[in-house]
Amino acid sequence: MSFPLLTATAVLPAIGAIATAAVPAAKRTAAKWLALLFSLATLVLAIVVLVRFDPDGDRYQLTESHAWIADFGVRYELGVDGIAVALIALTALLIPFIILAGWHDADPSPSSQHRSSRGGTEETGTEPTSIAEGRWRPTQGFFALILAVEAMVILSFEATDVFLFYIFFEAMLIPMYFLIGGFGDRAHEHGEKAAATQRSYAAVKFLLYNLAGGLIMLAAVIGLYVVAGNFSLTEIAEARANGSLDMATSTERWLFLGFFLAFAVKAPLWPLHTWLPNAMQESTAPVAVLITAVVDKVGTFAMLRFCLQLFPEASKWATPVILVLAVISIIYGALLAVGQRDIKRLIAYASISHFGFIIMGIFAMTSQGQSGATLYMVNHGISTAVLMLIAGFLISRRGSRLIADYGGVQKVAPVLAGTFLIGGLATLSLPGLAPFVSEFLVLVGTFTRYPVIGIIATFGIVLAALYTLVLYQRTMTGPVKPEVAAMPDLRVREIAVVAPLVVLLVFLGVYPKPVTDVVNPAVEQTMSDVEKKDPQPEVEAAK
Repeated sequence: MSFPLLTATAVLPAIGAIATAAVPAAKRTAAKWLALLFSLATLVLAIVVLVRFDPDGDRYQLTESHAWIADFGVRYELGVDGIAVALIALTALLIPFIILAGWHDADPSPSSQHRSSRGGTEETGTEPTSIAEGRWRPTQGFFALILAVEAMVILSFEATDVFLFYIFFEAMLIPMYFLIGGFGDRAHEHGEKAAATQRSYAAVKFLLYNLAGGLIMLAAVIGLYVVAGNFSLTEIAEARANGSLDMATSTERWLFLGFFLAFAVKAPLWPLHTWLPNAMQESTAPVAVLITAVVDKVGTFAMLRFCLQLFPEASKWATPVILVLAVISIIYGALLAVGQRDIKRLIAYASISHFGFIIMGIFAMTSQGQSGATLYMVNHGISTAVLMLIAGFLISRRGSRLIADYGGVQKVAPVLAGTFLIGGLATLSLPGLAPFVSEFLVLVGTFTRYPVIGIIATFGIVLAALYTLVLYQRTMTGPVKPEVAAMPDLRVREIAVVAPLVVLLVFLGVYPKPVTDVVNPAVEQTMSDVEKKDPQPEVEAAK
């Protein structure tokens, strides 16, 4: 029996979550290091998965299959294609940086955190322990919840049994709910009581929206079982392909809608997006990265794996409406980002715009569009992590999320300002940085089949330049405000968080081939599922 590599990749962070939560209350620093070590070990396993995956091999590789609930046809089935491998690698890569960035976010004393940030000295391992010195925040729980989310996200990318996927698709909501509601941002202009109320509101809204989508999907999962007799993605897709499973048109469309609505909430797609700005605004910066760079990718990934593969005809039927919704997300998210006063809400609305590009690429039904969408998932995760984490470092120093409270930061903290600029330029898809390649592929792939949609979507690029450069201008340039005059520059730990991500942004912007080589064969197979071919150019290239 071969080593269950996929299971190990998901189980290791789960074990890490349990071990971190079990660390004694007085050993908070030990809990942090334990969580970091487990996240790094998971990254090593993810790299092994990436190395062992053969892009030219079978569609699903490193497969595992075991009986689970035999009476209902539920099996523990795992397998990865190129798209899943890329997203597992992204998840495993980001979690150590998320842990490092949130090193002090769950420490017991907000006042101690703010004093050290403004005074320019890093906190030590000696932290106040009495309630009188600061509100108690269970450090072990914070890092354990992050590892639990990682385990569930990785299993969602690996699952090829629809019911198994559904379980972890929903289960990840619970640790995310506690991360948003219990460990929110300490920078709030209306005080701690108002902050707690806003955190609770954001957490409940996140949970209700996603649970509602999940309940609709559960009905569709049950309906799929009634029609197909099992939950195996590979068996159902094979039966659809060879004609042994004949699904009525109306049935397929209803089942598609049940799956798609749940994924659209998670993605998030307009008009099901409204939970995201609240969740990102009230979360700590690392948790905000976890939401938009990791958890939300499960929604767009599932559109490729489940919607297009299980319901190809319904996917083509719904494409025009979905493309319109995607374009609305692009323009709407960018317009609202332009008018934001809160740094985190601006980044949240920018992410809504970017997810519109991803979904547009998926449903453009071209190889360029889908390759670009998959590459966009990876690149958006990295670029958003850079921008949001730097924003978090900035906010922790000043104690405010409001753009108007900043000015002249580049004069007192040039490294912070420089990395913030790189993250912003990546967000607006500057050529030479990773998101440019993916956004270009999405637009080309869309334009070849839906030129009007592609033209409208390009206005999102113009608006992205506007909200990004205005944000940088208002926070980093101009006269130095007295409140930021003593602001320290990035520390060693913070540089260690952002520097590797910046290097990746440049590397993948110049040389995206390592990612495209992995994902392109999976995209070709998805195009075959929906029986679509790329449009032929109207003018042949000169020979």
